[in-house]
Amino acid sequence: MQSNQQFGEKDMLDDLLTTHKHSAETYTTAITESSCQNMRQMLTKNLEQCCQDQYDIFDRMRTMGLYPTKQANPNDVTMAAQKFGQIQQQL
Repeated sequence: MQSNQQFGEKDMLDDLLTTHKHSAETYTTAITESSCQNMRQMLTKNLEQCCQDQYDIFDRMRTMGLYPTKQANPNDVTMAAQKFGQIQQQL
């Protein structure tokens, strides 16, 4: 990497990741506030693509060592799934 390079790959990926996170929030808000079923379906499709793109960016950063993660404890995953299931049943 050249020292005079002001906006490197990590910076671009960080910016893309942040943009996609904000886009997902915006799509979610638009979906929940829309009364038009066709609009909701289009926005939902866009949200799904946005989330996939966000994951692809995250995964690239992770494999490049730019976004380190730790392995989730299997017990914690099970507990979270159970708690989410209980919340869904209450709704």
